[in-house]
Parts: sequence; structure tokens; C-alpha cells
Amino acid sequence: MADHNALPLVILAEQFAKLPGIGMKTAQRLAYYVMSMSESDVQAFADAILQAKHRVHNCAICQNLTEQEVCPICGDDRRDHSIICVVESPKDVTAFERTGEYNGTYHVLHGLISPLDGVSPDDLEIRSLLARLQSEPVTEVIMATNPTVEGEATAMYIARLLKPMGVKVSRLAFGLPIGGILEYADEVTLYKALENRNEI
Repeated sequence: MADHNALPLVILAEQFAKLPGIGMKTAQRLAYYVMSMSESDVQAFADAILQAKHRVHNCAICQNLTEQEVCPICGDDRRDHSIICVVESPKDVTAFERTGEYNGTYHVLHGLISPLDGVSPDDLEIRSLLARLQSEPVTEVIMATNPTVEGEATAMYIARLLKPMGVKVSRLAFGLPIGGILEYADEVTLYKALENRNEI
């Protein structure tokens, strides 16, 4: 923001700009919007951020975000606890739950292996996954990381660790999206679609 703006407003915009997907122009708009809010609304906004930060933590079992010791999914006896879907972040759990089709449990890694970014396997929740497999009767682990270089590397690394444990390790199928048009698909997507084809 330009020098003619008040310093607290500049600092507020800089804080908004630290959020993912928020550029400086959007951050400035948000900062100006906060200035137009009533003091009670600003206080409620600030309180919501602080409460979420102080009260939400990782589930003791799956590492998903929760307010309790164990999240509602891990605590649900109706779920199939013999299947674990391994995802990168808590928002991936939300995406799967929106489908209403998956009835197993999850394990959140909180990142992906990325040597270029200084993220090693020790920085992820892999040890807690291995501990779960030793204490729970798990029959299948679904690797549901994104189809990126980091996602693939993480999935392969974990699969190698799990194979000797006698657990079935599967990977999400990748390919053409519903409603997609073949001529617009890239080569890798087409290859994955062929590789993951199913009998009809």
C-alpha cells in the first residue's frame, strides 16, 4: 500500500496477503472492508480466529482437525475402521465427506514430501500412520494424494513402507473428468485414463 495510508492499515493488508490465494490488491480491499465494519463485528471476527487457533488441534488418531481429543469420524463405530484413506490436508477430508460415498476412516499427512521445499518424510504424519497400523486391524490403505510429482512421490514412499506389513495399498484412479472432451485432455491425463480403465 502507498505511503499515504496509515501504518496499521498497511500492516493489516500485509497480514491478509499472507493468506493463500490472496494477492496484495485483494488484501488491500479486505483491509479497507474491515475498516468499514462495526467494532462488534471486527471483535467477533478476531475472536473467531483466536478461538479456532486455540481450540482446534489434531485428532489423536487420524491427525484431522478437531475440537475433541478424537474427531467425530474416528469416534464413529458405524465407519469401517479397517480402511484408511491417506490425504494431504484436512480440506481433502472435507472433499471426500461431501461425496457421502466413503465410509472408512482417514489419515491426514499435513503436507507432502518435497525436498525442494525442505519437507522430508519426518515432517509429515507418517510415523503416526505406521503406529495406527500396528494397533488397529487395517486391511487397506488408500493413497489419495494429488497427482503431482510430490503427491506421487509421497504415495510411493508410504506404499513401500506399508507393503512389508501385509496391508493392501491402493491408489486413487486418475483420468478424464466427467464431461471432459478427449481432444482437450493432455497426454498424461489420457495415459492415466488408459492405465486405469475398467471393464464395463
